[in-house]
Amino acid sequence: MLGNFYYANPTKLYFGEDALQNLEAELQKYGDTVQLIYGGGSIKKSGLYDQIIEILIACGKTIVEDGGVMPNPTIEKVYDGCQKAKENDVDLLLAVGGGSVCDYAKAVSVSTWCEEDPWDKYYLRMEDVDNRIIPVGCVLTMVGTGSEMNGGSVITNHEQKLKIGHVFGENVFPKFSIMNPKLTYTLPKRQMVSGIYDIMNHITEQYFSGDDDNTTDYIAEGLMRSLIHSSRIAVKDPENYEARSNIMWTATWALNTLLDKGKTTDWMVHMIGQSIGAYTDATHGMTLSAVSIPYYRAICPYGLQKFKRFAMNVWNVNPEGKTDEAIADEGLKAMESWMKELDLVMNIRKLGVTEDMLPGIVKGTFILDGGYKVLTEDEIMEILKKSKKVFIYQKPFQEIERLPGCRKCRHPVVKVSFHSRL
Repeated sequence: MLGNFYYANPTKLYFGEDALQNLEAELQKYGDTVQLIYGGGSIKKSGLYDQIIEILIACGKTIVEDGGVMPNPTIEKVYDGCQKAKENDVDLLLAVGGGSVCDYAKAVSVSTWCEEDPWDKYYLRMEDVDNRIIPVGCVLTMVGTGSEMNGGSVITNHEQKLKIGHVFGENVFPKFSIMNPKLTYTLPKRQMVSGIYDIMNHITEQYFSGDDDNTTDYIAEGLMRSLIHSSRIAVKDPENYEARSNIMWTATWALNTLLDKGKTTDWMVHMIGQSIGAYTDATHGMTLSAVSIPYYRAICPYGLQKFKRFAMNVWNVNPEGKTDEAIADEGLKAMESWMKELDLVMNIRKLGVTEDMLPGIVKGTFILDGGYKVLTEDEIMEILKKSKKVFIYQKPFQEIERLPGCRKCRHPVVKVSFHSRL
């Protein structure tokens, strides 16, 4: 491994079916007022909201409700949450939901007592926190972002057409996170597979960098193999506890700062995907899946040996009698096949991207230099155009016309007409 690094992670995790039983003990460590943060109401339908309220009341907490956090939390929502936190002088921000809820909680955490506009300070100028920070705790209901054990906070500014992530330091990490895989069972399939691809891309964004023999890369390969295996089980059996628990645990380790140690890291798929999200509000994981294959094909010649290794060690590609280029290409084809198997979005048009948005998406993409190729704006445009050209397959809807039975066997006969939704 090359370079010098420092590693620490202060977040305490409670994992398993009984994880919520630890919430009461954690709440005792903080003051009387808790801001309860959640999304669109799914936790009320599942009954989790009532469980949380019961625990908060039993601990004698004053509850400040802060619901309605959207999938891509906006800076306006952050301002609103900061006002509630300041007016009530809250002692703890309790985020109950997925990555967006956790990201939003961290944004409120650092912004409430900020003496200037937090968007300018933390998301444009990327400055460190020098004001009072409200502690955050998480109860996770969706996996993918790893936000339960890192300092990341992605916020959208629609007016400026920007979606920006700031990775804050250890002082902003959640103090504790409660992770019960069964709480993810109620997710719709689209949300589940979007989260799965977010996990995969978190790993590849760190994996596809560097040329040295790095222990971190071996860890990353194991996590990817586990994720691929468990994802195939989960899409067929969403309530398979073993698969869902492995996916949840992989998501945490994919982005809790472990995998970037000794690495320069890439993150260009995220930069392009987040710029798409700023224009479309599309589901985060799908913005990543839509540009991944064109991007990785573009940089593959510059990191050929790592892509060859990826093919062999993650996708079990047999290298015998093949050139390095052929091996690497077969690995990317295997990844693409798996992505289609999960029914991920592979074309930015399906995300609502139109031709007139492309120049703005390119301009809104932050260009980083940690990967195998530093992109130009023209190359980003080419990646977007290649994604737009990907053939869109949509399952057709059917019109069924029942016809008289077969004269020979008398079995009923149906005529099925297929019609494209496009």
